[in-house]
This record gives sequence, structure tokens and C-alpha cells, in this order.
Amino acid sequence: MARGPVLIDLDEEAPATSVAEAPPVPDPGLPAPSGQAMQAAARVAARRPSRLGRWFWGLAGALISALAGLAAWELVTGLLERNPVLGWGLGGLMAAFLFVLVLVALREAAAIGRLGRIDDLRQAAETARTENDLKAARMVSARLVTLYKGREETRWGRDRLATLGPDQMDAGAMLALTEAELLAPLDRLARREVEAAARQVATVTALVPLALADVAAALTANLRMIRRIAEVYGGRSGTLGSWRLARAVMSHLVATGAVAVGDDMLEPVLGGSILGKLSRRFGEGLVNGALTARVGVAAMEVCRPLPFSTGKRPKVRNIIRDSLGGLFGASQS
Repeated sequence: MARGPVLIDLDEEAPATSVAEAPPVPDPGLPAPSGQAMQAAARVAARRPSRLGRWFWGLAGALISALAGLAAWELVTGLLERNPVLGWGLGGLMAAFLFVLVLVALREAAAIGRLGRIDDLRQAAETARTENDLKAARMVSARLVTLYKGREETRWGRDRLATLGPDQMDAGAMLALTEAELLAPLDRLARREVEAAARQVATVTALVPLALADVAAALTANLRMIRRIAEVYGGRSGTLGSWRLARAVMSHLVATGAVAVGDDMLEPVLGGSILGKLSRRFGEGLVNGALTARVGVAAMEVCRPLPFSTGKRPKVRNIIRDSLGGLFGASQS
């Protein structure tokens, strides 16, 4: 009979030497992070009211406006009979209010008109590229120079375009030069807006435990991001224009099934399948931030006056890495 210590070789992995290497505690009761806040916000923004609903709200608005106008008229005329000074004062206030209301309506109409001109430029550029129409491409470039002539960040590009533009012999080269010299600085500004919105949504979702607060924060941040991207590209949209843009972007993402994200998109930030080792709340924040980056790239495509040429479209994975990598690194320290 052998004496002394007995060595038994077990076919098992060695125990973890640190907390970071320990496997995650299984929690079968909770689903994996899926970006529920961003998916809900996208559905809200993309939802289009039914024809019956539009009729209801249109008639309700007209009826309420008519009743309010009639009540205000009777109030002013009655007050003029009883006290002319107060009557004229109230009438002046109402006239000033109507004047401001008309100015707001004109500003909204001008904002929608600017967005329409951006759409026209994009369609003209696509037509010129498809038909290889050099004259049309030069016209698109000239219109863009006029659009951005007051922007200091495009001054160098406008000078370069004036120098190199006459040497271009086909429509594709002319549009590529315009994109590289005139739109490149604006693309960088728009990308910063996307990265900032992605960080904000990821942080709020991870830190705010309320069920509807993260949806409201995601929707608000995405609407603000889309509006700022439109302003970067010269489409300064008003309230109605911003909502129209947001609905166009979200409808496209929902229709194509792009409002979904998996471990593969977060791999540049997290590496491998480490998403399962994070707390569910923090993982949900990262997923929502990644979806916001995807919305931002779609908004750049919608608001940009020139379509992205081959290889110029910003990669969502790179934006996710640049915007959310710091958040993950901070969490590990």
C-alpha cells in the first residue's frame, strides 16, 4: 500500500485567479440585452397615424381653433364696450400673438423648404453620376458652393474646389472632388454628433433604472441628434421638419430590420462575447448606444446633400468603437 500524498489529475479548468476572469453568474430569468429602449423609441418615431386619426386630429384642431378665436373675439369686443383701454390693450396682445404665430409658421415652412432643396441636390447628384453628365455635376457642385459659402469650415474646400474643379473631365470625378473637399469637414462634424448621442444614450440607459425614462431619453437624444446633423449639412430643420426627418430615418430602419444589434457589432468595443459578463443594465446601455450610432449614420445619409460614394460611408462599427470604447474602459478601471 502506497504511502504519501496522492495526486489526482482532474479534467477541469483551473479556478479563476481573479474576479475579472470568473465566469458570469447565470441568470436564466432575464433575457440578454437587446436595446429595448431604442427599439421602442424607433417604433414611436416611425409610427404613422392612420387616415382616420389624421382626420380626427385635423378636425379637432380646426374646431378648437375656431372656438378659441370666437371666444377671444367676443372677449375683446365685450371688453371694448365696458372698458376701451383694457379692450385695446388685450386686442394688441392678441394681435402680437397672432403675428408671432405667423412668424413661427413661416419659419417652419422655410425649414421644410430647405430640407426639400437638400433632397433635390441629392437626386440631381445621383442623376448626374448615373448619366455621367459633367455639366449637371458642375451645376450640383456650384449649388453646394453657394449653399456653404457662409460656412468658415468649408472655406479651404471651396478654394480647392475652385482651383481643381475645371480640371475634372467626368461627372464622377467632379462629384468625388466636391465630396472630398467640401463635405469632408461636415462629415466629421456630423460624426461627432453621432458619437456624442451614442454616449449619452448609453450612459442614461445604464444609470437610470426607470422603465420609461430610458425610452424618453433615447427618443429625445435621437431627435436632437437628427436635428443637429441636418443643421450641419445646411438643412436647419424646425420642429415639424425634425420630426419628419426622424420619421423618415426610423421608418427606414424599422422596415429593413436594422433596429437590432448583436454581439458582433459590439465586438470592437467589448471583444468577443464579453457582453454576457456585464450587468444587464450596463449591457442594455451599450446596445442602445450602438443602435443610436446606427440611427446617426442613417440620418447622415438622409440629410447629406450628396450620396456617399464607394468607401466613404462611415462604418457603424468604427463609430461604436470610438464613442463607446471609453465608457467600457472607464467601467473596468
